[in-house]
Amino acid sequence: MSDAQPQLTPPEAARWAARSGLPLAGDRSRAVAATADHIHSVVAVLRELDFADTPPAAHRAAEEAHDAAV
Repeated sequence: MSDAQPQLTPPEAARWAARSGLPLAGDRSRAVAATADHIHSVVAVLRELDFADTPPAAHRAAEEAHDAAV
């Protein structure tokens, strides 16, 4: 994770989960904090990508022929 964004601590993860109505049991706050940090780092990378010339996914889906044969 970059230096600009501090990592989520387990107590902060527990507090945010409780505020959302999802209290965490026991040691789950550490895993939730690590998962949230990982998701944040992936989203940060995606935000840096330039998709200016990329059409929306719906555009490609309309062009594809669907075949249900197995």
